[in-house]
Amino acid sequence: MSSDAVLRVSGSQVVDGQGQPVVLRGYNVGGWMNMENFLTGYPGTESQHRRALLSALGQERYELFFDRFMSAFFAEDDARYLASLGLNSVRIPFNYRHFEDDERPFQLKEAGFALLDRAIADCARHGLYVILDLHALPGGQNRHWHCDNPTHYPAFWDHRHFQDRAVHLWQALADRYRGNPAVAGYNIMNEPGDIDGDRIKPFYDRVVAAVREADAGHIVFLDGNRYGTEFTAFQGFEPHDNTVYAAHDYHLPGFGYGGPYPGVTRGIYVDRAQVERTFLERTQFMRDTGTPIWIGEFGPVFTGDPDRDEQRYQLLQDQLDLYAEHGAGWAIWAYKDLGGEGVVSAAADSPWCARIREVTEKKARLGVDGWGSTDAGVRHITGPVEETLAKEYPDFSPFPFGTLDYITLLVRGILLAEPMQDDFRRCFTGIDDDETVIALADSFRFGNCVRRERLAGMLAAAAGQA
Repeated sequence: MSSDAVLRVSGSQVVDGQGQPVVLRGYNVGGWMNMENFLTGYPGTESQHRRALLSALGQERYELFFDRFMSAFFAEDDARYLASLGLNSVRIPFNYRHFEDDERPFQLKEAGFALLDRAIADCARHGLYVILDLHALPGGQNRHWHCDNPTHYPAFWDHRHFQDRAVHLWQALADRYRGNPAVAGYNIMNEPGDIDGDRIKPFYDRVVAAVREADAGHIVFLDGNRYGTEFTAFQGFEPHDNTVYAAHDYHLPGFGYGGPYPGVTRGIYVDRAQVERTFLERTQFMRDTGTPIWIGEFGPVFTGDPDRDEQRYQLLQDQLDLYAEHGAGWAIWAYKDLGGEGVVSAAADSPWCARIREVTEKKARLGVDGWGSTDAGVRHITGPVEETLAKEYPDFSPFPFGTLDYITLLVRGILLAEPMQDDFRRCFTGIDDDETVIALADSFRFGNCVRRERLAGMLAAAAGQA
């Protein structure tokens, strides 16, 4: 890592201070500054999770838990381990709520910056660049839980107030990290879901200009619309200078409901050729404009079934090989969790996993995590809904991913998930000592976790490719 200059874009490459190409290959640290239900085990959204813990633990122990959790989930041991795999970068998703409260808009909180400061310093000591990723924006920039949206509507796009707050936060971030060589750049918005598709570019133009006023040096990373898969809003316009347009590259066989690979999932046959075609479609804008190719998210969910997981490994290997063939950088999702995806996971017998086991089992039974579970246990609910919509609204195909995703979100992710907050809260009711709270948070500390060694080996091999 150069100590005298930040990374920048030069043509189709990212280069360091000496002009040498740098292919960013790394991990997403999801579940930390932006929490997600399938990563750490709660139902619903992060805000619902936090309210449940506050109700159960009380203010003092709630704060103790999250102070400890934030120091345990990602620390220097984690950065050291990722560097040991040969990776050179991490993407850190964060929720705007670490920096601002809704009841006090535009009043920025130092605590959020302090968390990023520590993570950046830990990563810098081990030669890792950091991409700062605003994963949850005020009002919700997409329909789903991963932007802490309790509804299914992305209100961010309708309200100038929400947009103003996002611009204000990015100005502060850019001012703080101006000239910091450990910061690779600023990922302005994770997985935009602009339903009309005509508001994303004006907002990006505005926020890029604001960032450049504070920091003219760092790379800006811009996700495509439709959750990082479409770049039509930018076609016909000159790309922003010193900018990476970021695609996300998930595939149906890698989801919790995914079928065989190669094989058919939801009526679509997916093999290596189809994976390559999709990758090329999603990154065509970058080749057309001569800008770098970087995949900001991808990766499969592992099921515990040896045969299915073998196919997930094959899908992942095919993607890694394709990225190498096409000179694409990448950040795989997600580093640490409860065992579904992570290369590092809380142990099954850890205090955290043991305490919430009834909830995680119920979540699986009811399929409330749309990402990592199926609706097998609730087909008596989802089946008739699917049939009714198909009969009564045969042309209905809502943004972004059609009818089945729409039903999954509304029925499983909201209708069945919200009442489960009471089950989750009861897991923590009655805790009356600090030691238990600390042990729960420390379940995610690197030294207490287990590793998925085969995955680690695959990523180490891919990171070592020239």
